[in-house]
Amino acid sequence: MVSETVQVSCVTNGGTKSNESFKRKHLGSDEHASASRHDSSDAKGDIGTSDRDMAANINEDTQVDDASKKVRLPKELTFQDMYNNQDAFDDDDEDDSDWEPVQKHIEILKWFCTNCTMVNLDDVFLCDICGEHKESGILRHGFYASPFSPEVELIQVESEATGSEKEIWSEASASNCSTAVGFDERMLLHSEVEIKSHPHPERPDRLRAIAASLSAAGIFPGKCCPIPAREITLEELQMVHSSEHIEVVELTRQMFSSYFTPDTYANEHSAHAARLAAGLCADLASAIFSGRVRNGFALVRPPGHHAGVTQAMGFCLHNNAAVAALAAQAAGAKKVLIVDWDVHHGNGTQEIFDQNKSVGTKGAEGYCVNIPWSRGGVGDNDYIFAFQHVVLPIASKFAPDFTIISAGFDAARGDPLGCCDVTPAGYTQMTHMLSTLSGGKLLVVLEGGYNLRSISSSATAVIKVLLGGSCECELENIVPSKAGLLTVLEVLKIQMKYWPNLSSSFEKLQLQRAMYSVEKKHKQVKRRRVFEPPLWWRWGRKQLLFHILTGHFHLK
Repeated sequence: MVSETVQVSCVTNGGTKSNESFKRKHLGSDEHASASRHDSSDAKGDIGTSDRDMAANINEDTQVDDASKKVRLPKELTFQDMYNNQDAFDDDDEDDSDWEPVQKHIEILKWFCTNCTMVNLDDVFLCDICGEHKESGILRHGFYASPFSPEVELIQVESEATGSEKEIWSEASASNCSTAVGFDERMLLHSEVEIKSHPHPERPDRLRAIAASLSAAGIFPGKCCPIPAREITLEELQMVHSSEHIEVVELTRQMFSSYFTPDTYANEHSAHAARLAAGLCADLASAIFSGRVRNGFALVRPPGHHAGVTQAMGFCLHNNAAVAALAAQAAGAKKVLIVDWDVHHGNGTQEIFDQNKSVGTKGAEGYCVNIPWSRGGVGDNDYIFAFQHVVLPIASKFAPDFTIISAGFDAARGDPLGCCDVTPAGYTQMTHMLSTLSGGKLLVVLEGGYNLRSISSSATAVIKVLLGGSCECELENIVPSKAGLLTVLEVLKIQMKYWPNLSSSFEKLQLQRAMYSVEKKHKQVKRRRVFEPPLWWRWGRKQLLFHILTGHFHLK
């Protein structure tokens, strides 16, 4: 929970600038801040008045003005005084300062939800958007913390959750699964310095909430092994990004605060954090493909899938998934599959591999497949349905040596940016489906996701699959929405030219679409025939009503 006081007052642009200048001096140098405070006190001295002067002014105000014949009244007035001396109140009198309204700053207290960053008034304890408590313990206990109670009441909740996790994963520990997690606390130093009206959604608390959840579950530290962090080298980055892009990111080390785009910030630690994130992803890919670990999860930030060859954007500085793919190829992988289930298009990853010599553009049609949802609120069934009929058939035919998931959890239920409805169970199923590829050599790289409870529960569910957890979802009973079915059919129609094995699925889904149409017509006819008029109405005086009710005549 972040508290903030907003002062509602009229401030000129010059006043605002001088205030910002003071803040920057204060953060940059104690000497300058001291000078600024001294100037402020001097300014107060210039506009202040002594007690002697104030007394003189009062005496002058109480004297009778012979020219205007108006009585000067004392400060303490009764209603009787006001009534008897009505002529003494003159709004045009510039010397009468006693009746000027008092200038006051109105303070509106508000707090920002730790879970979703939405603003709330100070007199409420639960977030109006996500229901999280004002003093939530999610950063210490992860998603095991109750959303409705303050942190002090959560110790028992945490211990019970941790105990249940130990029972669930006793079998997994016995099987000696080897899953690595890449994490370094120095990535938390990347944050937005400039204080704005609303906290930035891509914030250090994202990693803190996931790390707290994994710790409460006894997963990391515990069942997963860490890998040491290092900065990615210049030579490795140049395989993905242009030299100009790398230099621009490096320049931010010398800047207290900077922006690549209006929503993509950097501070003096951002370049270091971005290189650590890319280095962890590269080393995880190498360790997994070489067999030192079975699979891995890169708990990293800043995210990467929007970062292209020459530009940082969309909260992303370096493209971590692309770095990992090339690291896997350097370790010996011939074919690498990247599945980006983030709700936003991985435009940076697509651009990088469109221009990469190991992939190329000529003759590579069909190797970049996008599934564009036509509406918001997409949930588990539509995602899993698309995996069944598009992602897995193409991936199986491609037969990758190594698989990377660009795991953005902003399609999760409750995310303020994604506005979709995927649950941890849905992410569990999708991870389980992809783990059957590449002989289980799977790397999951964190991308987006801005609701702490959603992102931490979903990431934990994914890591449980990496540890060997089972999936209880029944794939045969997956029924998509009509919009989801139409989207999948459109994608299949395009990709059939490059992947002939999709033809049978396309024909099957065409029949399913026809069934949707028949059911829709049946419901429309049934709705129209709720009331069946008598047949003799057709020839009598009620023939017009008969035709309307039977659907043969429509009013316009």
